[in-house]
Amino acid sequence: MKRIGIIGCGTMGSAIARSLTDGALVYDSQMSASERLSGVPGITIAASLETLLKESETVLLAVKPQVLPSLYPALCRHDKLWISIAAGVSLSRLHAGLQSERVVRLLPNIAAGEKKSVTALSAGPLCSEASVAEATEIASHFGTVIPLEEHLFDGFIGISSSAIAFMLDFVHALSMGGVAEGIPYAKALEIVAATMGSTTALLASSACHPIALVSSVCSAGGTTIEGMEALADGAFEATVMAAVRASAEKNRTLEATALEHNNREDKQ
Repeated sequence: MKRIGIIGCGTMGSAIARSLTDGALVYDSQMSASERLSGVPGITIAASLETLLKESETVLLAVKPQVLPSLYPALCRHDKLWISIAAGVSLSRLHAGLQSERVVRLLPNIAAGEKKSVTALSAGPLCSEASVAEATEIASHFGTVIPLEEHLFDGFIGISSSAIAFMLDFVHALSMGGVAEGIPYAKALEIVAATMGSTTALLASSACHPIALVSSVCSAGGTTIEGMEALADGAFEATVMAAVRASAEKNRTLEATALEHNNREDKQ
């Protein structure tokens, strides 16, 4: 794998740097941020942005979206494969700012720190297959990579990025149900977390539709169908779908606001 430079050492940038077993060169304008990675095997802290750009063949942009425009003048002078994880910054805006078609956009989730991220990947039509393959290999170091058309990223946020919080809330609710039945919270949480793992393994190993698996658990007149009826009475499925749509719509709004802000700045 070619030498990778990472600009931005926040939570996600640091998690990605730690996941790259072949090492990485990192830089953050806040030296205290990059120094947190000091001593991590394989990670080298660049003394300056220019040093990182000179010594890296591939550069991952892990800065906040509002910071990117200030970096474009320095970045666009270099011919690199650019990989961006900046939320809400579209490929078209990246192409324009970086003056390059060699751009891949990633949308990882918070589990990157555990090397269990589910990461959406999208590239423009003029980005070479070799560049896409390299970006895919890099992203695979911190989890599962899902190639996805960019216009579906809003929905991806609803079913992956934000969904981690939804699932954790469900885990808490199940655990509280256990508490109501007399099981201490810590023990209930242990049981629920293990059951979530069992459910994931069952789904991954089966070619069946999830509802077919639900039916296989629901015996006629049994305990599970009784609980499923309670979920239906509470509009569980519709509520979850509404949560996904709400997160996706919020992302669309944020992107539109950011684009409008950038357009105003360009005109000034």
